[in-house]
Amino acid sequence: MKKLIEGVQKFQKDLFRAKQSLFERLADGQKPLALFITCSDSRIDPNLLTNTEPGELFVLRNAGNIVPPYGAVLGGEAATIEYAVNVLKVDDIIICGHSHCGAMAGRLAPTSLGELPAVRDWLIHAEDSRCVVPKNYGHISDDSDPLTIAVEKNVLVQIEQLRTHPSVAAALARNELDLHGWVYQFEMGRVFAYHAEKERFLPIDATAD
Repeated sequence: MKKLIEGVQKFQKDLFRAKQSLFERLADGQKPLALFITCSDSRIDPNLLTNTEPGELFVLRNAGNIVPPYGAVLGGEAATIEYAVNVLKVDDIIICGHSHCGAMAGRLAPTSLGELPAVRDWLIHAEDSRCVVPKNYGHISDDSDPLTIAVEKNVLVQIEQLRTHPSVAAALARNELDLHGWVYQFEMGRVFAYHAEKERFLPIDATAD
């Protein structure tokens, strides 16, 4: 806790003062650029990764960057998505997986979750990769590492499950929303985005508009 408290004090003394006018403007409301759905993993920092300021990302985090199908879970994911789309009117939703994901490692080795029943039940929402990905997507990775492939497949599964949310489906139908699948290789500082035409994840600069 000592480090965290010292961090708060440094923020108040240095960082807040430098951005005080920004925070004062944010008191009037927010207009984020995107909803960013990613893992709870402490190695992932969405604002650092995207070089964004407070107020520019609406962030949803959980183990495995999972979006349960609409109605499957009475939880915060559906409420956050609905609010982001219907109230904040975000233009984009990004689902961002990452390298060395413990949740996906657990999905690959379910016996390792014996003492984690809540995690095991949660990861059921990542299991559809067995049927959704082969049916809807082509070859997605040249990487022979099973964990990398699981991370990529999970991102695609969560995009499909995101489409089941009424607010998302309606916004997509009106061409008011775009969905994006990313994988962040944090140890190399690289981001890969799913390229629909080429049916694979490519370095993000290759998919930029």
